[in-house]
Amino acid sequence: MNLSPTQYEALVKRASPKSKAPKTILCAFLIGGGICVIGQLLRSWFLSSNISETHTATLVAASLILLSALLTGLGVYDNLAKYAGAGTLVPITGFANAVVSPALEFKSEGFILGLGAKIFIIAGPVIAYGTIASVIYGVIYWLFTAAF
Repeated sequence: MNLSPTQYEALVKRASPKSKAPKTILCAFLIGGGICVIGQLLRSWFLSSNISETHTATLVAASLILLSALLTGLGVYDNLAKYAGAGTLVPITGFANAVVSPALEFKSEGFILGLGAKIFIIAGPVIAYGTIASVIYGVIYWLFTAAF
């Protein structure tokens, strides 16, 4: 079967599924934005309670981590991620989900070999890469600032 490039392209278009990108992008934007709005509401609430800016930042981060871990444990976060896609990867909540999910998956293997050994199976490489990259960046920064 010899096809010209235009015939082949038409065949590929017919066989390919339709893109869901507009819907996926909108859901990611709305749910990711919703997570950020929750963080902003928590920040405003903590600041209105006469809590210092430094403590407020810590409390907002801890609250978002706690909420994400709780929703992951209840199975809500994963269902939300099916619709939101990358919108649930807002760094702090996505990272909390990445730590809690393997812990739940391997809890049947026990606290040491299951939960303890597998809790960082997804997040571990991110932590290691981030630490190594920050050390390398720090050394490069120090070399350039010390030299000039």
